[in-house]
Amino acid sequence: MDSGPGTTPTKPTIAITMGDPGGIGPEVVVKALGSPGVRGRATYRIFGSADALHEAAQEAGIDPFWWRIEQGSDLIETCRVHDVLLLDYGGRFQSGLGPTRAGGEASFRYVTDAIAAAALPPGDARSVGAIVTAPISKRAWSLAGKGRYPGHTDLLASRLGAKRWAMMFDSPVLRVVLATAHVALMDVRNVLTIGRIFDAIDLGHEACRRLGVPRPRIAVCGLNPHASEEGLLGDEEERLIAPAIDLARNAGLDASGPHPADTVFAKARRAPGSKFDMVVAMYHDQGLIPVKLLAWESAVNVTLGLPVIRTSPDHGTAFDIAGQNRADARSMTAAIELVARMAQPVGSALV
Repeated sequence: MDSGPGTTPTKPTIAITMGDPGGIGPEVVVKALGSPGVRGRATYRIFGSADALHEAAQEAGIDPFWWRIEQGSDLIETCRVHDVLLLDYGGRFQSGLGPTRAGGEASFRYVTDAIAAAALPPGDARSVGAIVTAPISKRAWSLAGKGRYPGHTDLLASRLGAKRWAMMFDSPVLRVVLATAHVALMDVRNVLTIGRIFDAIDLGHEACRRLGVPRPRIAVCGLNPHASEEGLLGDEEERLIAPAIDLARNAGLDASGPHPADTVFAKARRAPGSKFDMVVAMYHDQGLIPVKLLAWESAVNVTLGLPVIRTSPDHGTAFDIAGQNRADARSMTAAIELVARMAQPVGSALV
């Protein structure tokens, strides 16, 4: 980002939370930042455990490249010049055990402290301008007594006071925004509203513009098979989805639908001749199955509507392969690169 006309460009300061210390978070963080090209794009603050990161680096054959201080240390004022600064919370954790209370408590604190740093004024030595989160375990958060937050997105929205938000998944192949996210399938029709669908269209439109699409073409999925066959298979398309699309069009957005979900994603693949730049899906698996099928290694989760940019890799903790140097860091690398492209000073809204 630029400081202003005629000034020298400055690097954003990005917080990276290590995720569950018993999962693959430490490994993908080390591997992603182990690339000098990625490190050169920003200044980084890792919120995590030195022990877990050192073990991951040793397994991967990567020399530690970070400067370590204890979390909360006053030394951050003098160490802020380092490209990669680890804020160490201590603790020893065993990889691959699955969800644990200790892992939930640690990963929850990494995130809440990163959120607090994002809320600080830019001149503060502890402030960050964007957040990248490595995977956490929802079960571990529940064991730690944090079950009221289903995941990162809900916690970020709550702590940062977002009035509306949505999850976008960006990849070189497909871009999808969810109208509802972590909602039981049987509850989707009760949670879905005209406002939620419009917000997903509107927030996705602004995010696409920030990513360089001047006039995004947005396809909106139906909820029911064949987008209800004109009411034969349900009334949500006529009662909720079509009115939201009309609101978006009246606001000057290029939105169309409701489209049958079993065909629309093929028309939105990012390739010459594509008809759409983004798809709005009505529920989690409707949107995430095509994303993970087509772009498992490269998709990035972006939280829209926050006053700070947040991305994450599009995968979970993978406890079954943790500590074995088997994790693929391409999604984490993509998440870091995307946030570096989008990062703005603290207090500037993403959408």
